[in-house]
Amino acid sequence: MAIATEELLQKLLEITRENLNSAEHLKTQTIDTLNWREHETSWSVLECIEHLNRYGDFYIPEITTKIKSATHQNSPIFKSNWLGKYFSKSVSYKEDLNKMKTFTSMNPLHSKLDIQTLDKFINQQHQIIELLDSAKSVNLDKTKTAISISKYVKLRLGDTFSVVIYHNERHIKQAERALAMAIM
Repeated sequence: MAIATEELLQKLLEITRENLNSAEHLKTQTIDTLNWREHETSWSVLECIEHLNRYGDFYIPEITTKIKSATHQNSPIFKSNWLGKYFSKSVSYKEDLNKMKTFTSMNPLHSKLDIQTLDKFINQQHQIIELLDSAKSVNLDKTKTAISISKYVKLRLGDTFSVVIYHNERHIKQAERALAMAIM
């Protein structure tokens, strides 16, 4: 799938801004509401956000390093490959959300969390916005990043951005559903 690089970055920027706005709204809730869970194995609002923070802790430095060391000039077109499409599609938000198993290190279930969890996520979203801007000057096809589950598998930078941002959107929507249940 080919897409104009500018169009891809703009689309991802819009999703990131929506995620940021949602997180700002979540900050208006009480800590008890944010820590409420439907049942013992479901995530609270803050656990959804903490899950994203843990991935952000890997991907933001990885993307930053790769953009700073990129040697290929930007290209007007980005072409996702099969692996990038697969990962992007698997983490994308869908109304009928498929459950996915998460790695133990990325599972925040029963963590002690507070409002700083949201502050960290909001800060990470601002960093992603800056990275999307910086990415305009590099080639999203030829600049590659490691992924959190294997340092040996590399994704194109455009795919990495898509995976991270779609994953954020997926769990922001999950947090919003948890909030709706908590305030019923």
